[in-house]
Order: sequence, then structure tokens, then C-alpha cells
Amino acid sequence: MSDRTGRPAATARSGPRRRETRVAYGFLTPWIVGMVVFTIGPILASLYLSFTDYTLLSPPEWLGLENYRRMLEDSRLHKSLLVTFQYVFVSVPVQLALALGLAMLLNRGVRGLPIYRSVYYLPSLLAGSVSIAILWRQIFGSEGLVNQLLAKVGIEGVSWVSHPDYALGTLVVLNAWTFGAPMVIFLAGLRQIPSMYYEAASVDGAGAVSQFFRMTIPLLTPIIFFNLILQMIGAFQSFTQAFVVSGGSGGPADSTLLYTLYLYERGFGSFEMGYASALAWTLLVIIAVLTGLNFLFAKRWVFYGD
Repeated sequence: MSDRTGRPAATARSGPRRRETRVAYGFLTPWIVGMVVFTIGPILASLYLSFTDYTLLSPPEWLGLENYRRMLEDSRLHKSLLVTFQYVFVSVPVQLALALGLAMLLNRGVRGLPIYRSVYYLPSLLAGSVSIAILWRQIFGSEGLVNQLLAKVGIEGVSWVSHPDYALGTLVVLNAWTFGAPMVIFLAGLRQIPSMYYEAASVDGAGAVSQFFRMTIPLLTPIIFFNLILQMIGAFQSFTQAFVVSGGSGGPADSTLLYTLYLYERGFGSFEMGYASALAWTLLVIIAVLTGLNFLFAKRWVFYGD
């Protein structure tokens, strides 16, 4: 078939398609340039620098795997790994449990639900800010709000952020306080569970506790898994809270020395950018491995509709 000019129809249509393609790439060009310059470029540069001795003041000097071998003997790195794993494996389950509990309460038909949902979501927006970290340090200080409340019941408090046994706990509480985002996702998941399931279970004599563990939890496992992955990755990347609460030192006695804080100390405190790049790539591998393990074991406890 041909058009009115005698050209094949396919050839006639190819012209407008090429123009549309060029226009599309024209609109995509800023994004592509940004991706290459600000994301892919720095990623590849940091990978190269992780094999070098680079201090910002002199050209990189190739070291091979020396930075990675150095990690095996770095006692402060091992301490930061221990602190970080404690922080992640305690704060994330507490945060998700709190988020699910509040989502269950809000799902019972509370008046003014949009207002409560917005108020509870605010901590997720604010907790990563410097101002909230400073406020948290004041609340758990020797004369902070926590000790003032304890004094009213005759209990003498301590400076929680300055005590090696309790400083990390304040960061755990702060991270658990940011339950807003997973709570909203849990609430959306609860709204998708048909009410007839609970009605049928009630007719069969199942109580509230039985319904929760035998119906709600299994039906919510995809949402739980989704929140678990997001919050775990976010917890491994926590930095601002530990930096502000500890004054940038990871103290007291390295009790709040999160991995990202130690990475920052090596890179911007000692200007060991090559070693800091190696630390960053090691963190990426740790997160990737744990995420992969979560997906591997998800087959045993996550249940989908199909």
C-alpha cells in the first residue's frame, strides 16, 4: 500500500515516528545527563578510588586490594559493624511492630482518620533532620525531659546520651519513632483485606488474637516484607542522628559509632577517600547480601494471593 505521494505507507509513517523519537530523547536528555554525571559517574569513580590511596590533596595512587585487606585489621571498623547490626536488628523490628499496632488501631474506624494519619506520618519526615537530632539529645540529656519525668516518680536518671550502655538505645528509640511511613503502608494493606474474612472467622468462633495471627499477619506478609526491606536499608544508611547525638565522634566509647559515621570520619575527618570509598562499597555489599537473603527466605513466610 502507498500513500497519496506514492511512497510506501510504512515509509510515510516512519517520518513522524522519528520526529517523535527525537522529541522524546530531547525531553529525556536532562535526566540522562543528570544520571550519568551525578549518579553513574560518581559510582564508577568511587569504585576506582576504593582501590587507591587518595587524600584529595594528591593524585590517586593505585593500591589494589590493600584498602579491603586493611578492613580485616581495623578494630574500629569491627566495632562500628557490631554497633550498626545491633541498631538495625533491634530498631527495625520495634519500628515495624509499633507501626503495625497503630495501623490496626486506626483501621478500626477512628474519627478524623486523615488528621491522625498526617500527624503520625510527621516523624518520618522530620526524624532525619538535624533539629530533631538536637532535640533528641536534649530530651535524653542529664537534665532532659526523660529525667524530669523519672524524677517525679522518685527515680534518679542518668545522661542517657552520654552513657555507653544507653546511648545506642536512644538512637533505637529515635528510629522506632519514625514509624509513620510503614504505618501508612500497613494501613493501606489492612484496608485491602475483605471484612467478610473476619465475619466468617467470628462465626467459626475465632477470637481477636486468633484472627490477628491466623488471618491478618499471613495476609499482610507481602506488606511486612516490603516494609522490612525498606526500613532495613534505611537503618543501615542512618547517619544524621548518630552524628548529632554523639557530636560526630560516635561516643561515648564508640557506643554510637554507626558504620556510616565511621565512613564519614575516615573520608572527611582523615581525608582517606580511598579507604572511605572501599567502606562505602563494602556497605553496599552488606546491604545487597542481606536483601538477597531476605528475598531467599521470603518464600517460606510471605504468602501471595496466587
